[in-house]
Amino acid sequence: MPADLAVIGLGPYGLPLAKAAVAAGIPTLGYRTGPEVASLSPAELRRMHAGGFRHATSPAELGRVRTAVICPPTPRGADGGLDLGQVEAAAHALAARLRPHTTVILESPVPPGTTENVLLPLLEEGSGLRAGRDFHLAYSPSRVDPGNRDFSPTNTPKVIGGLTPACTESAAAFYGRLTDKVVRARGLREAETVQVLETNFRHVNIALVNEMAVLCHDLGVDLWDVIRCAETKPFGFHAFRPGPGVGGHAVPQDLTGPAGRTLRMVELAQQVNNQMPRYVIQRAAALLNEHGKSARGARVLLLGVTYKPDLADQQSTPAEEVAVRLLQLGASISYHDPYIPSWSVLDRPVPRADSLYEAVADADLTILLQQHRTYDLQGLSVKAQLLLDTRGAAPTGAAHRL
Repeated sequence: MPADLAVIGLGPYGLPLAKAAVAAGIPTLGYRTGPEVASLSPAELRRMHAGGFRHATSPAELGRVRTAVICPPTPRGADGGLDLGQVEAAAHALAARLRPHTTVILESPVPPGTTENVLLPLLEEGSGLRAGRDFHLAYSPSRVDPGNRDFSPTNTPKVIGGLTPACTESAAAFYGRLTDKVVRARGLREAETVQVLETNFRHVNIALVNEMAVLCHDLGVDLWDVIRCAETKPFGFHAFRPGPGVGGHAVPQDLTGPAGRTLRMVELAQQVNNQMPRYVIQRAAALLNEHGKSARGARVLLLGVTYKPDLADQQSTPAEEVAVRLLQLGASISYHDPYIPSWSVLDRPVPRADSLYEAVADADLTILLQQHRTYDLQGLSVKAQLLLDTRGAAPTGAAHRL
């Protein structure tokens, strides 16, 4: 069966899109741009293949589709900006096979202006075709939220911005097959900047509540009770909760264009969020000292080492820095995570606790870094000698909260 859609890049953005397309009955071709790690279970992948998904065995197959969505990851590069290497590689692979009337859409997080200034010339030079005349070109920010049970691609509105009005409508027609609502931006840069705003909104608000966590601890105030009360306000407030740091694939952007304009609020938010693993260590050392123990030689158990609950994804997880700092203090660390069968830090394997309750009882300090649903925090708090809860998940009074 010929594919209708090519998803180029099967990482955190491409694989969920391919899954949604297959669920909508769209024959889909997947093309890898790098060593992406599948975030779907074997059963989900089997269902996708049964529904019409297949992997491309050759780049030549990219020229046989009506719509091509480019969505490889764009991690932070050595210069602090986003690394567009995989996006450029995807453009080169597609351009040599691009046919007239194809709709090309970029979904990867990129600085505003990238679609027009980077992707467009690569596609035109490699294909001999002209964007807006011979093929359609658009940008749509990815709104993937892995593990979210309330919002899926179907009920999450999709923002579209095209090079021309016709490009916008062509992309909107495609996404209209996947989602209940399509929102048309004025153009490419507006759509790209939607992604910048949404990503930075998350990081800035997490930074605010992380600072509140430090302040409330110093004041002896229960921050989680403050948040519980504040979120009853029906306007002007959106609840965020503190944690040991910020992980995930969405990189905050403080350089938003060729001019290198810095968003000072985002820059400060990164500084605050980057300090949270260190604050966790400070709290951990203080708790041990209060109970007559030293961090050096202490047995510390880390619970949950993924960046998000109930997922096996460790992208930018703060657990790694927490573990490194504990080792630097001379602590003996182990971990438990139902989704991570093995874990290494500084190229050294970290012992995995097979018997959770026995490990919690044996540890001088247990630190909850991620709140997986399988954790019975009431039961664990009874067994633990000391429990530091960085997520506010344990019942009130059952643990020391961040």
